[in-house]
Amino acid sequence: MMTTDRTTVRTPSSCPPRTARRHRSPALAVTAALLLVLTACTGATGEEPSPTPEPPSPAPTPTAEPSPEPTATPGPVDTVAYYLVDTRAGLRLARELGEGTGTDAVVASVQAMVDGADDPDYSTAWDPATEVLSVGPGADGTIVVDLSAQARQANIGSQGAALMIQQLVHTVTAAAEDETAGVLLTIDGEPAGELWGTVVWDEPVTRADPLEVRVLVQIDEPREGTVTSSPITVSGEANVFEATVLWSVLDADGTEVAADFTTTAEGQTFAPFTFSVDLEPGTYTVVISESDPSDGEAGTPMSDSRSVTVE
Repeated sequence: MMTTDRTTVRTPSSCPPRTARRHRSPALAVTAALLLVLTACTGATGEEPSPTPEPPSPAPTPTAEPSPEPTATPGPVDTVAYYLVDTRAGLRLARELGEGTGTDAVVASVQAMVDGADDPDYSTAWDPATEVLSVGPGADGTIVVDLSAQARQANIGSQGAALMIQQLVHTVTAAAEDETAGVLLTIDGEPAGELWGTVVWDEPVTRADPLEVRVLVQIDEPREGTVTSSPITVSGEANVFEATVLWSVLDADGTEVAADFTTTAEGQTFAPFTFSVDLEPGTYTVVISESDPSDGEAGTPMSDSRSVTVE
């Protein structure tokens, strides 16, 4: 209810009544009273309450990128390759140690076989444009060699073709350090089949009897063109009568300046030998040969040689 001296505003029971001052107009008094009531009941200040800030979302944890597989860096690799050499018994295989570039010794060795030897006495019938596409394991422990199409090109007779197969087999198994492994040739990923008009290669081939295909005396060190100091040490492998290896050293004019013999570690089989010789500075050819118990009836003894320079 309302009087002339005091205005009373009834409010909800939760909020006590407030008294307006005298001399205000009834409308202003009612308005002021209502504002006071609303302020007391709600605590409003005329501004919207600030919302409680949401906690910041945690930054996503970066996912580590998988490390790339390490890639082998091409570099110098030791090679061992077999080549053809003419002997009293026809074409035979002789090996040459060397150094190639790549990440796989077998691949580098096969490429060296194709490219040709440093020793001018050695030759190869493989087309020099042939590329080694891959070398890898096959079934039952075999080694599969894949060559480019140029491998089909060779001008050689039936004996030479058979020896070319053994040349590749000996090179691969020597470089792989598994002389008993079978080797299968593919060309552009397909079985080699008929080759050079004389042979067929459609299954793994192993090494033939070394007495039938290898030269009987072989120098491994020093390598062709080596520059070294005196004394020089010569080592290799031979299968010779009574384990005797004859050797001599020729100067640049072809004059013999030293000669003697050495023996292999074992007779009647391929076995290692080594000897040393003192030489003055100069360029020389070291020659080794088998002894000749037949006095020439068996033909010229098999031999091997290396050119070296002594500083």
